Amino acid sequence: MLRLGFIGAGAIAEVHADAAQRAGSAIAGFFDADLQRAHTLATKYNAKTATSSLATLLASDCDAVVVAVPNYLHREMAVAALSAGKDLMLEKPMAMNLAECDAIIDAARSGSAGPRIVMLNFVCRSSPAALSAQSLIETGRLGRLYHVKASIYRRRGIPGLGRWFTTRSQSGGGVLVDIGVHVIDLALTLAGSPAVERVSGHVTSTFGAPIDRYRYTEMWAGPPDPRGVFDVEDGAVALIRLAGGITFELNVTWAANLPEGTLPTGMTLLGKKGGCHFDVWGSDLTLTTEENNAVVDLKQQLPLASEAWPSAWQRQHEIFATAVKSRMQPEASMACGRAVQATLEAIYRSSERGREVEIES
Repeated sequence: MLRLGFIGAGAIAEVHADAAQRAGSAIAGFFDADLQRAHTLATKYNAKTATSSLATLLASDCDAVVVAVPNYLHREMAVAALSAGKDLMLEKPMAMNLAECDAIIDAARSGSAGPRIVMLNFVCRSSPAALSAQSLIETGRLGRLYHVKASIYRRRGIPGLGRWFTTRSQSGGGVLVDIGVHVIDLALTLAGSPAVERVSGHVTSTFGAPIDRYRYTEMWAGPPDPRGVFDVEDGAVALIRLAGGITFELNVTWAANLPEGTLPTGMTLLGKKGGCHFDVWGSDLTLTTEENNAVVDLKQQLPLASEAWPSAWQRQHEIFATAVKSRMQPEASMACGRAVQATLEAIYRSSERGREVEIES
């Protein structure tokens, strides 16, 4: 049984711990700078370690750790865990920039305990909708993909306004880093992981200042802090050119100012033989393809759709436990995390320069 330690004892660590327990892993301990938070989760999961000392957690009998802390701490915590010989599940984004991604990669490959297993928690890959779309691609129902579109339009949903989510020095960015990361990874995965070649992007920051005047309908990681910082983007669009002639269109916003459902949210895949659309966390998938020499429109009801969120998280931890046991790197690899980071940086760079840019290696 895999014994997991947790770096961070906040809300996302609790989601991980629930999923890991369902996947059959043991919860070994929690580290958090706030000792009370570590004690609270350790008590809930009957973990024997609760500490405000990272060294204490890493010296415990956990086999692997989950890094579930704000983005600016990812590199520091990941490198420390890997240097201590621990395998690693790392929350998205991989790090704050490409240099930090490379530091994590170096630590994973060069530790005294040998190469470590590192998995990025790109949980959207494990949603029932994404798995069904992947099956359609693999069985040839869509033919060769030529275009992918990812759109997520929140009505009014800036997370933790004035806190670390909206403070660039701690988050690395805004809506692109919060939700764009997930759909960029999913789009690249469904397209067959082609190289990103060129990017034309534009980001906007419209709604969050002044903080005390923003009216919201949902608030993850809140409540708002009116004394805090809002220096990140709340909207982004991009056209991304991938190797093999595939194009990828990205639209993400924290505050679309539209009723829910006005614009379709989710992933659209266009192929030579067919196309499909799905909400990543939805209950069905729409498919247009060829059957019996005719074009048909089909709606597929998805398995586990009513439990899409918990089932996807559980599957992520099952994949991670299998990777650790087999010593085989998972598909959601460090290279995937780095490719997403390179894409993010290219979108920001394109927006700043006002033109298309090439991806930087």
